[in-house]
Amino acid sequence: MRVELSDEARRLVALFEDEAAVTVRDCVVDEEHDQVVYLVKRGEMADAIGPGGQTVERVEERLGREVKLVEAAETAEDFVANALAPAAVYNVTVSENDDTVAYVEVAQEDRGAAIGREGRNIDAARQLAKRHFDIDGIELT
Repeated sequence: MRVELSDEARRLVALFEDEAAVTVRDCVVDEEHDQVVYLVKRGEMADAIGPGGQTVERVEERLGREVKLVEAAETAEDFVANALAPAAVYNVTVSENDDTVAYVEVAQEDRGAAIGREGRNIDAARQLAKRHFDIDGIELT
């Protein structure tokens, strides 16, 4: 699925790629939660984070907003699990009836991490899952 980036998103991708020396597959500017979500090429997450989180911290300082990183994945199930990190996801089932919905099994103690402050994590996961796998919704079970 081809994703169109705004001029601002392209600028933010270039900034992060220069700072981290990784490949960014997508960028979502989340004005509602004052964050930027980067979809990083599979296998490059450690480099994107940097030693002790230094790369993310530097980018956050430059942008003046929070940065969330999501690692790309081959399957919709793995993608949704990655998008909800740092929550421990036990299972993801994608159901295709009238809508395509990902049902995610998360430990009770990790529900807060999956949802995030003011819903920021699950909102970002829903937006990325729609853009990359045409998933209409994510429901925690």
